[in-house]
Amino acid sequence: MIRVVLPAGLQLLAGCPREIEVEVHGAVSVASILDAVEDLYPMLKGTMREHDTGKRRPRVRFFANKTDVSLARLDTPLPAVIADGAEPLLVVGAISGG
Repeated sequence: MIRVVLPAGLQLLAGCPREIEVEVHGAVSVASILDAVEDLYPMLKGTMREHDTGKRRPRVRFFANKTDVSLARLDTPLPAVIADGAEPLLVVGAISGG
């Protein structure tokens, strides 16, 4: 099982805990993980990536094994520690201030 840590706003929207587990068949990438998350929690569709293009939303970041993978292609394979569930994929909402 793949572990995913969601930001508070998405947890509230989905009514789920901070960390969820999803099953991914095939290559483990941000895209395949988001597909699994959105299948489990359909109300999250469009919150982390655009509906029409599938691209990452500008104010959402993804971290795999303490590395920011937000700018990589979403179908890029993630490290084995994510695929085997040893480490979670972190979904982080940008923090702005002024």
